[in-house]
Amino acid sequence: MTPSLEQYRSIVGDAVIQHLMQLARHLRGLKIVHVNSTSEGGGVAEILQCLLPLKKSLGLDVSWEVTSGDREFYECTKKFHNALQGNKVAINNAMLSHYEKINSINYERLKDTLENADIVFIHDPQPAPLLRFCADRKGRWFWRCHIDASHPYRPVWKYLRDFVTLYDASIWSLPSFAQNLPHPMYVVPPSIDPLSPKNIDLDSSDLKDVYKTWHLDESRPIITQISRFDRFKDPLGVIESYKLAKKFSPLQLVLAGSGANDDPEGAEVLEEVELARDNDPDIHIIVLPPDAHRKINALQRVSNIILQKSLREGFGLTVTEALWKQKAVIGGDTGGIRIQVFNHHTGFLVNSPEGAALRIRYLLKHRDILENMGNKAKEFVRENFLITRHLREYLTLIISIMHNSKERIILQA
Repeated sequence: MTPSLEQYRSIVGDAVIQHLMQLARHLRGLKIVHVNSTSEGGGVAEILQCLLPLKKSLGLDVSWEVTSGDREFYECTKKFHNALQGNKVAINNAMLSHYEKINSINYERLKDTLENADIVFIHDPQPAPLLRFCADRKGRWFWRCHIDASHPYRPVWKYLRDFVTLYDASIWSLPSFAQNLPHPMYVVPPSIDPLSPKNIDLDSSDLKDVYKTWHLDESRPIITQISRFDRFKDPLGVIESYKLAKKFSPLQLVLAGSGANDDPEGAEVLEEVELARDNDPDIHIIVLPPDAHRKINALQRVSNIILQKSLREGFGLTVTEALWKQKAVIGGDTGGIRIQVFNHHTGFLVNSPEGAALRIRYLLKHRDILENMGNKAKEFVRENFLITRHLREYLTLIISIMHNSKERIILQA
């Protein structure tokens, strides 16, 4: 059952709820549309699954459209993703033409909805060209980039920039990610929903089922990374960190995640992870369906330490989820992890498997520090990274763009 806005009052306070209602009154009657490339799997879909019901509970007319594509299309957009995160990738003209053709087909299917919307949010590169086809648009369009584009591979960014400059505004997760564009640019970090199945409190039976289902030993520490099987998440580096730390302390490692419809590389990376496991019975590689939210919740809660040893990271919602569950996080010193993990306060930032292993050993040896970090972590998320803050900033920027604000507005948590 989808939570109502009133259910968040006890978590965030009366003032936050009243402010949301105040903002929403200015937007009633507008048609708002979100467009992305997948309905499940990955952080964008998860955020939209939570955000849209809350907008509707405020009386807003909001809808969510999902574009489609074939394997060649998703191979191209995966290259875009890797290139925006700094990899040098070759994308030939035939692949780019196919990318534009698929977007043209998607536009024809969504034409009536997009042309008649007052506000359109287009998420990430997959549907970025849709605006170019919309000659008779009625409303204002935002391009929302969830990727760490701080140091993109320039030839690819130059190609995508031609589509993105057409938008009325763009939204980025961190100021450092934003590229120079000739329109207002907003900064809105992502968020989690504390009342979603992935974040609600669980009873002891849920936790016991996790131990039983995946043959985990309750008597030994568990370190866990939950993410897509993606090279930028560095699962091989996580395995190396575990092997180094295990020399000094008995450990179990959980690598759990699901695939996404728009990520064709997942199966290949999973094979590499299985090979690196090298038949170690204490490395548990768990492939979950995209809707296994309660299982992910339980895995995080039974873990002593959560890792997110990413090499590049747009934000890292799994970090936010872990912090909310009062877990210290050892994360890669990159992207959105940097604004969530603070050394000696909510966890540790690391740059190598050796560094991660050292911090694992330290936290397992100093359990009082581990507990104190967890307590700080939950309050930090409550103040900065819950869905109600995210919703407030989206409503605020819509009001800004509808009133033709000439200023560049930086909205920070």
